[in-house]
Amino acid sequence: MTAPDTARMLTSPRLDLPGVRHGFFTRQGGVSTGIYASLNAGRGSKDDPADVAENRRRIAEAMGVEAASLLSCYQTHSTLARVAEGPWGDERPEGDAIVTTTPGLALGALTADCAPILLADPETRVAACAHAGWKGALDGVVGSVVKAMQALGADPRRIRAVIGPCIGPKSYEVGIEFLERFAHHDPGSERFFHPGADAAHRMFDLPGFVLWRLQQAGVGDAEWIGHDTCAEEELFFSNRRAFKRGEGDYGRLLSVIRLV
Repeated sequence: MTAPDTARMLTSPRLDLPGVRHGFFTRQGGVSTGIYASLNAGRGSKDDPADVAENRRRIAEAMGVEAASLLSCYQTHSTLARVAEGPWGDERPEGDAIVTTTPGLALGALTADCAPILLADPETRVAACAHAGWKGALDGVVGSVVKAMQALGADPRRIRAVIGPCIGPKSYEVGIEFLERFAHHDPGSERFFHPGADAAHRMFDLPGFVLWRLQQAGVGDAEWIGHDTCAEEELFFSNRRAFKRGEGDYGRLLSVIRLV
């Protein structure tokens, strides 16, 4: 793949708000090579740390901030939301969501099939990002990030939320035990599972489930951007695709939001 010289990102009109900048960065526009080509932003990957640092610098530049102001967590599929008030330095705190009211901080969620969520209340100027895989979404990371935004003055009815590129409902095959676990935990969630290849499998609609979680949290305006990371190899890294190929590791995408 031939990558452009600058980090390429996708945007959503829903987050084209006064005082807010955002971007769902693709895998294009970085310096990494091999399975990480080219804009791998994952410091937890086995990629060359110098390449990852340069990729993150390019992402920060595209967002109009210094590299030190591009923040992301050590993600563990938790429901923990961190409040950012300034640069973290070399610290990478554990968590799966970040919330801020501080202009100039770029909040990033790392994904490679999981759902990145960018959120903003433009009236009270609260911005946030979250990382929602099936476990985090089921356990409540969406409600957690919305509550953290509310604590800083946001109103869920004013929040705009966009789910970025993630594994799509036509690519996410799971075992029947997933359906049983979701149905037990959240009656009604069965509608996000569709027939799979056989009776033991189902296709799971992760973005649909996350949209439902946003609705449950009171968010009044939300959408999925509509890109499937597993199916669109030229644009996105994918954990599932890498696993099927036995590649051993994979690059990470970064979705970013900031207040101006």
